[in-house]
Amino acid sequence: MESFRSFCKRKDIEVSLQRYGVDALGAMAQGLFCSLLIGTIINTVGTLFHIGFLTSPVATVAGSDYTVGGLAMAMSGPAMAAAIAFALKCPPLVMFSMITTGFAANALGGAGGPLAVLFIAIITSEIGKMISKETKVDILVTPLVTIGVGVFLSWLFAPWLGRLAMKVGEIIMWATELQPFLMGILVAVITGIALTLPISSAAICAALGLTGLAGGAAVAGCCAQMVGFAVMSFPENRWGGLVSQGIGTSMLQMPNIVKNPRIWIGPTLASAITGPIATCIFHLKMNGPAIDSGMGTCGLVGQIGVFQGWLTDIEAGSKAAITGMDWIGLIMISFILPAILAPLINMGCRKLGWVKDGDMTLS
Repeated sequence: MESFRSFCKRKDIEVSLQRYGVDALGAMAQGLFCSLLIGTIINTVGTLFHIGFLTSPVATVAGSDYTVGGLAMAMSGPAMAAAIAFALKCPPLVMFSMITTGFAANALGGAGGPLAVLFIAIITSEIGKMISKETKVDILVTPLVTIGVGVFLSWLFAPWLGRLAMKVGEIIMWATELQPFLMGILVAVITGIALTLPISSAAICAALGLTGLAGGAAVAGCCAQMVGFAVMSFPENRWGGLVSQGIGTSMLQMPNIVKNPRIWIGPTLASAITGPIATCIFHLKMNGPAIDSGMGTCGLVGQIGVFQGWLTDIEAGSKAAITGMDWIGLIMISFILPAILAPLINMGCRKLGWVKDGDMTLS
């Protein structure tokens, strides 16, 4: 046993909450942002402003056409896995081999791809580190073992992890059958939580075709998380944190949530408030692309999607015009209410001693 511990220490294998729940999660969030989320933003901007280069296919792979944004989105699995391998301090051959593992885990995991990538990439990275530089033909053995283990684990576990993540989607679908008030709370809270967790809320919304009133509630929940964390953590992270979380992703706070889950109370309760306000008062609907329902304020994709939905409804004749109340509702739900409610709730948590300075500092 002692020799195995020495071996793990030599290989820099550290089984700890810090290494897996903080370092790996934080890196995975960055990988997701640099692929799926950026790709979605590029596609949305190209469509909205009719930019030919961004909307026209630039590559055809196996009969499928890809735009610039589509290529970025297709690389989300490899980007997340490589980021995790980097955080776990993998040797180069292991890190590069993780690209294949990430692609397999994400593809087989479906909407739960990010969750599958997280677990499988961690296990495969550590196994790859064990094998690395242990033979004279390392350049052959390390990639073969790392890719082999990664693809096998993806085949074995990714579909199961994907189905587990999709249970979240089933709950959201069930919530859409309820009355607007309760639906607004459930959809906003669950989608907002999924946005911050290593689960793709955008992919779930796309898979379920979550549009209409339920899509509006989803937008509210995601905005509450992103804007809520951005404003709450402003004293620690200043303008860089405001931008990276407010129009980036609240998943950046996941490592801090692992260390102190109570920092999640403010944004989550805020989403429970803004959700029914969106559905019952402003009747906010997402009739643009379903994936936009799960994007929140990321690159303002959620807001652009709502606007696109308004234009589509006007063309279809189901909406006469964009009203002032439409704009007020969108701005209030997306920015103003989350920026007010989440910090106020967090102030109560601070007074109770549940949250303290530095708890939301981004690394």
